[in-house]
Amino acid sequence: MHPYPHLYTVQAEATPEGDVPVTSAGLPALTTAPPAEFDGPGDRWSPETLLIAAVADCFLLSFRGVARANKFAWNSLECTAEGTLNRIEGKTHFTHVVVRARLHVPAGTDEAKAVQLMERAEHVCLISNSLVAERSIEATVVVG
Repeated sequence: MHPYPHLYTVQAEATPEGDVPVTSAGLPALTTAPPAEFDGPGDRWSPETLLIAAVADCFLLSFRGVARANKFAWNSLECTAEGTLNRIEGKTHFTHVVVRARLHVPAGTDEAKAVQLMERAEHVCLISNSLVAERSIEATVVVG
């Protein structure tokens, strides 16, 4: 890993109407638009869906690192991240983010250890740690 601080740069440009392309050096462009809840088309990535996707992605990648550091064998991990956007005291923000994770492990795996490592991954996720929203994880272990 490179020493801190890390810098991430993204470019975006908008006109009065239409999609907003989001780019970063060396990465494919993403086409974004407002979500249906904000009268957008609802068929493109939005800032809201990108943020919650970042939570899910960060959780999965954090688990990978936590499992590797603990020499923990696992087969697959799937998760659904859900964010609740609300308006509180005149300010719109995500008020709660829940990660529902389902970890598939080999027979004979210590299930309590598996849950502990998923909770640790959620705890160290830098994206989730950057949010002011309340957070929770619902962890399930599938053996076999």
